[in-house]
Amino acid sequence: MINYEHMQKLIDSMYEGVILIDYKNTFLVNRRFKRIFNIPEEDPETLSKVLKEYALLKLASNEEYKETEIYIKDKKVTVECYCFCSLNLFKFNVILFKEFSDIYEAKNEIEELKTALITMKDVLDNAYQGFVLINEEGRIIKWNYEKLFGIKEKDVIGKHVEEVIENTRLHIVVKTGKKELYDVQRIQGRDMIASRTPIIKDGKIIGAVGTVLFKDIKEVTDLAKRLKVLESTVDKYKSEISKMYRANYTFNDIITQNKQMLELINIAKKSANSSSTILIEGESGTGKEYFAHAIHEESNRRLAPFIRINCAAIPHELLESELFGYEAGAFTGARREGKIGKLELANGGTILLDEISSMPMSMQAKLLRVLEEREFERIGGNTSIKIDVRVIACTNENMEELVNKGLFRQDLYFRLNVVQLKIPPLRDRLDDIPCLCEDILNNQIQNVVNTSKTVTERAIFALKLYDWPGNVRELRNILERAANISIGNVIDIQHLPDFISKKLNTEPVNSNIYSLKRKIAEAEVSAIIEALRYCEGNRTEAAKLLGIHRTALYKKLESYGIDIKAI
Repeated sequence: MINYEHMQKLIDSMYEGVILIDYKNTFLVNRRFKRIFNIPEEDPETLSKVLKEYALLKLASNEEYKETEIYIKDKKVTVECYCFCSLNLFKFNVILFKEFSDIYEAKNEIEELKTALITMKDVLDNAYQGFVLINEEGRIIKWNYEKLFGIKEKDVIGKHVEEVIENTRLHIVVKTGKKELYDVQRIQGRDMIASRTPIIKDGKIIGAVGTVLFKDIKEVTDLAKRLKVLESTVDKYKSEISKMYRANYTFNDIITQNKQMLELINIAKKSANSSSTILIEGESGTGKEYFAHAIHEESNRRLAPFIRINCAAIPHELLESELFGYEAGAFTGARREGKIGKLELANGGTILLDEISSMPMSMQAKLLRVLEEREFERIGGNTSIKIDVRVIACTNENMEELVNKGLFRQDLYFRLNVVQLKIPPLRDRLDDIPCLCEDILNNQIQNVVNTSKTVTERAIFALKLYDWPGNVRELRNILERAANISIGNVIDIQHLPDFISKKLNTEPVNSNIYSLKRKIAEAEVSAIIEALRYCEGNRTEAAKLLGIHRTALYKKLESYGIDIKAI
């Protein structure tokens, strides 16, 4: 009597697909068979269609063994038929189905395993000066010390390790299960560096392996000397790189007394020690690069490189190689030894991408991936390089407008604009002109003119009336020109360019910087200029805003020499 339930369990455990047919033509199929023929579980209708379509039950009509092949769509299946009889009575047929891909993959896996074993043997043969493998009884089962000791494997297999290797502790490691790494062991009159490691399976010690890393302790000493020289060389190059690529300014170099500027410095200091990207916006000459340098110098990356790259100054076709570097022979004209990119050079430090708005779209996509994944590939390379770099981007254009016009990627803009610093132009912080003049004359151009200079009160007034399209950079150039043409230590109105001096009448102003009259005049000039700018030059509206009559405003404009067209 056949127990069909037991038979079903039996064939379900088989790897091949199976059809089992008994003498009553009752048949069973296993799960593997259904997978081969894509038959859902508990779907007798599809099963019947498959059996009929491929005439599978007819394959067992011949009681002799036979083998054939069938195709299920584009899949090749080997079919083997077996007939089982007892006492010359027909009992049942078995049909086995094997996917050709399974057979092929199995052969491939065997070949790969052979290759891996050969490779492993090569590794073990060459990674150490030698090794020995013992079982749990301390007897040698593998010997690879023939070159080291001059003893062949066939002469030591089966022997206890103490009989073959002097001063060994492998048999002790088998008992204790504790590793003994880089131990000095004297063998054949030489001090060698040996390691002993237990082999544990299912929580039980089944053996141990012993290796010799250095056949003589002098080799360790020589290696230590070479490493020390190499470490010294690396430190030297690090020092040179640090000198070549370092920040030149700190927050102390940003001269200001303007409330908005002081608030920006405070934000920049707070964000310095994070790794967030920073976007610095501002007109040309406002001091964006000063902020970038100062942020790096304030951060915990200050000892690492500070790399600057001007995206507008480098041709678009060369920007990628400049930023990412390239492998040897990556393209025609490339250096034979390859080139390290600025991103890789800045690893651990900060990279300043100046004029980021000039970066081409193709490069923007690659930069976005670097910011997201913190890795990149050199041109012509296929290995990803992991980096830890703080990115600071600068631009003198309105990034939001560029994004709206489709000239800059929106996703990259959002990724760069984590911390935003908008540096105000000089015309919006005229209160900084006195302190900027003092710093420029005393610290920046003193070596040019070889003498100290001061700016008179009315010259300061004239400077405040100018619109400063070139911002602080233009102020520095004008003061350097004035310092060169002035005689003595004073820069007055006549030493300034005509387009500035003509904005102020030539009536002298009390030169006493502490006078009340001067302070009042200075405050009135600033208030008038701000009101006129706010009212877009409408003098009637400006007078109302200032709380004075329009006629009084006209008189003050004439008195202070304020040119309304220049505001």
